[in-house]
Amino acid sequence: MSINRLRVVITGASGGIGRALIQAMQPHIDLIILNGLDKQSLEQVRDELALKNCYIIAGDILDPEVRQNIYAMAEANGGINLLLNNAGMNDFDSFEHQSDEIITNLINVNLTAPMLLTKKLLPLLKDNHSQIINTGSIFGYLGFPGFVSYCSSKFGLKGFAQSLRRELSDTSVSVRYFAPRATKTPFNNSRVEQLNMATHTAMDSPEQVAQAFIKFLFKTSWQKRLGFKERFFTIVNDLFPAVTDRAIHQQLPIIKKYLSKKDL
Repeated sequence: MSINRLRVVITGASGGIGRALIQAMQPHIDLIILNGLDKQSLEQVRDELALKNCYIIAGDILDPEVRQNIYAMAEANGGINLLLNNAGMNDFDSFEHQSDEIITNLINVNLTAPMLLTKKLLPLLKDNHSQIINTGSIFGYLGFPGFVSYCSSKFGLKGFAQSLRRELSDTSVSVRYFAPRATKTPFNNSRVEQLNMATHTAMDSPEQVAQAFIKFLFKTSWQKRLGFKERFFTIVNDLFPAVTDRAIHQQLPIIKKYLSKKDL
């Protein structure tokens, strides 16, 4: 199975980034299995992009039956060589006021679900020269106020990718981490977009993210962080965390201003 011809399972397929990723990969796709919560939205993506050899399995990845259905579909159609764990959720709120339910859902959607799906599909992936790519975030490197639970889940997702990559280093499966910066999608509510503008945070379009992903997909580096400034900031955070502490502390009044706007 050629690594340049893709046989893909993608979660979060109907979201802004998911749809853009599929469109960018389309010339290379021989088979694609779309997963998301809403069947109608997935069918719309399939029809609008005129995807061929496309199968839809709607449902929550946390449901063992959904994972089994994806496995069975992939196995019945000759296997896969790319698992793209792209589904995710976000919530901009102070940790103190964030509900227990939202914290649990963030961890489950962003970390537990991709771990369980990867485990389920790993036997198929090991049959081929394959990739597992986790769509993470710059916030998987950088803890940021207002996104405590989200950052925690993405730190965990990056740790999962790194540790599994090392565990599978004697196989033909490559595990990788793709980290967009702020992106203009419904994933972010208006308060997040206003915060980004107030803090002069660059925001990419889904199409820009997808083009960066395609370049990453056919290279060998294990991780990709989008944005020069953001990448530099994560390196500083690793080497000199006190510098990052001071920089973010200076932004804290602005961040708290937009955190409080939801109560207005």
